[in-house]
Amino acid sequence: MPPRRIAVLADSDTRWKWGASVARQLAPGHALDAYFLRGRSTPTERQLAEIGVVPDRRRELPAAALVDDPELAEADIVVLAVVGGTVLALTHSLGLAWAGRENRPVTVTGYVGVVYEKMVDGLLTRAGSDLVLANSAYDARRFRAAFESVGVDPESVVECALPFLGGEPHRPSPDRPFTLTFAVQPSVPRSRQDRLRLLERAAAHARRHPDRLVQIKLRSLPGEHTTHVEAEPYQHLVGALAEPAPANLRLVYGNMSEVLDRTDLLVTVSSTAALESMHRNIPTAILTDFGVREAHGNHYFLHSGCLASWDDLDSGARPLPDPAWTAAQGIGKSDPYAAGRARVAALRAAGPLPTLRPYYTPRRAGVYLDDVLARNGFDEKGRPLAAAPGADGSGRVRKAVRQATRRGAKAVYRMGYQRVAPTLRKWGAG
Repeated sequence: MPPRRIAVLADSDTRWKWGASVARQLAPGHALDAYFLRGRSTPTERQLAEIGVVPDRRRELPAAALVDDPELAEADIVVLAVVGGTVLALTHSLGLAWAGRENRPVTVTGYVGVVYEKMVDGLLTRAGSDLVLANSAYDARRFRAAFESVGVDPESVVECALPFLGGEPHRPSPDRPFTLTFAVQPSVPRSRQDRLRLLERAAAHARRHPDRLVQIKLRSLPGEHTTHVEAEPYQHLVGALAEPAPANLRLVYGNMSEVLDRTDLLVTVSSTAALESMHRNIPTAILTDFGVREAHGNHYFLHSGCLASWDDLDSGARPLPDPAWTAAQGIGKSDPYAAGRARVAALRAAGPLPTLRPYYTPRRAGVYLDDVLARNGFDEKGRPLAAAPGADGSGRVRKAVRQATRRGAKAVYRMGYQRVAPTLRKWGAG
């Protein structure tokens, strides 16, 4: 008998990391299928290799092609590791496509990191999935209260933790220098000036502490895309430093868990890497140099006890988080996905699953739903949009075709920038 399968639908490298990690914890004995949705942030081979989770099977396709995919319909579990609007479009469209099936997949969705903004926006687009994962007790309370207020079953919210928290507890090593790792974010801070200032402070810290190694942990190569657009890569900004970079300042790539293996102090503005670091008892600093602001997401860490500035770090600060705060964030839980596995088993034991029904329906929010569906390549019946402009007389298809054309142009640009250009550069250097 073939193994049961769990399918992960992902639209970026970060969401693949989250979705694949969720899959391994929810269904460790299942075969893992990867469906990468075509778009601006479809992960590259290098990004997938850095994450290190190898699926048993993989495909790359547009979201609209999923409704008629027989293998997806036969999966035991489907993890929707995609942006909220795409979760809504797929819940609507797959719900219609799978209606009447004796067995359909259990659907799972959630959040890649901390939820510090647009909670209602994101949560209501995820309503209707069989499991909506909350990464902490704090999030679970907020999600259930929001669902109850609009008539969505709060039992679909399942408390767990970020699935990639792991690794050995921090132990200083005499075989290497004290290592400070700065975990970059593609869009925080956003401006070139602020990003250069941050890099200058990291370089200044390296000069002040020549016995330390200061690592800038990069997310992507120039030209690669992540969940958020990175307009000013640090690789380019190094050349703009007021003084040459010191020898103990380095730019590094790699799997975050492996980088943390050799880290003694993790520094970031608000990256989820901070939670990974805290989980391993690594001193962790949430930078305040640009303010504690909702726009930067570092307000989420207000009660952690880890807010610090570069001046504090220059003076020797090594913040450790408040245990009560970390417990509320799901850090340090043993087997955090037991409740998720129990929820899946209970749904299966109860008999045939009901038809998937998102909160947003044509009757409740027709204008909003139509727009979300069209952006993802579906019509209101959950079918792939027709190719002919004006087929429905409303202009919606024309708009979708224009969007598809733009997406195609972006895909061509992405292929040229990520695959063709590096090859040409290699030839030119030979």
